[in-house]
Amino acid sequence: MKVICDRGALSDALNLVGSVVPSRSPSPVLLCVKLTARDDKLIVAATDLEVGIRLGVDQVDIQEEGEALIPADKFSQIVRASDDATLTLETDNHALNIRGADAHFKVFGYDPAEAPAIRDFENTTVTVEIESGTLQTMISRTLFAAATEHSRYAINGVLFDRDDRNLRLIATDGRRLALARGTCHIGEGKSTTIIPTKALSLLSKLIDDPETPIYMVIEDNQVLFKVGDGPDCAILSSNLVEGAFPPFEDVIPKDHDKRVTFESGTLASAIRRAALLTNEESKGVRLSFHDNKLTLSSRAPEMGEAEIQLDLKDYTGEPLDIGFNPGFITDALKVVGNSEVIIELKAANKPGVLKTGNDFTYVIMPVNLQ
Repeated sequence: MKVICDRGALSDALNLVGSVVPSRSPSPVLLCVKLTARDDKLIVAATDLEVGIRLGVDQVDIQEEGEALIPADKFSQIVRASDDATLTLETDNHALNIRGADAHFKVFGYDPAEAPAIRDFENTTVTVEIESGTLQTMISRTLFAAATEHSRYAINGVLFDRDDRNLRLIATDGRRLALARGTCHIGEGKSTTIIPTKALSLLSKLIDDPETPIYMVIEDNQVLFKVGDGPDCAILSSNLVEGAFPPFEDVIPKDHDKRVTFESGTLASAIRRAALLTNEESKGVRLSFHDNKLTLSSRAPEMGEAEIQLDLKDYTGEPLDIGFNPGFITDALKVVGNSEVIIELKAANKPGVLKTGNDFTYVIMPVNLQ
């Protein structure tokens, strides 16, 4: 293999693909990226056996087709450290020579045939087609609420629930639940699939144009995503999460009798300030809805007290005092942008709901306040 490659494009590809490579592994080939030069593009690929990425780089001049399997960390460091506009990559048996204007590196690698296979999009049937911007928004509005470490492995992923062209993403960690809605361009029938959070986080990083189409295929307990149509399109593969997702429909309250609307930025500022005087022992913020005012207060022993007041323009219902983890509220407000948010409540011991239109629903359990 001999390739002259744009250094910036190669560095970007290695940053994305390298995020799959584990920090340590008993198998040295899993610490590598595979380079394949063919059809006027350089394909950079890596996998940890759970998630795999293939990314095409078309800013290349392929002088000789071939393959290489090179340790990802040193290869990435060399490419990032270079000041050259282009780099020449040339294989020598299982080693890779990297040449710039004034530098030459030789990195020892492995037989490319030892690299684990990564699923491709060839000979597959597309299940879903959706705009990148739509899916990226849905991912950002749910991923933060998924469990990170939990004995119920199924909630360590995000549920894709599709009914024809209507798509819902749902995530929960047992204390809160986020639901985002969107529309597909292609989709028939009903299906439910749990996708690992790591795969969705990587997929979101692969999106740089909100109008780029994303194609999704589910086969053999795996999900495949293809981002874009061009020679530099990215393909992400991942194993699916096994198990049953909780019955999320039952978690969303439907009998709230208290309702209020806020500007998301105004509410976020008030929550952040009220949370300044909380700690691990006393990390709840009290929300008191009385006399057309919302009073947010917190108290931490040996630290102090905080009180923030907001005017209420359209609060409906009886007065109420309720406590929430402030971080759970600000997490949701970060992903709704500058939208107006509606908060619906029932009682101090019942979950609250935060909504923006019909596209986002967020359920949060209250906390006890002393």
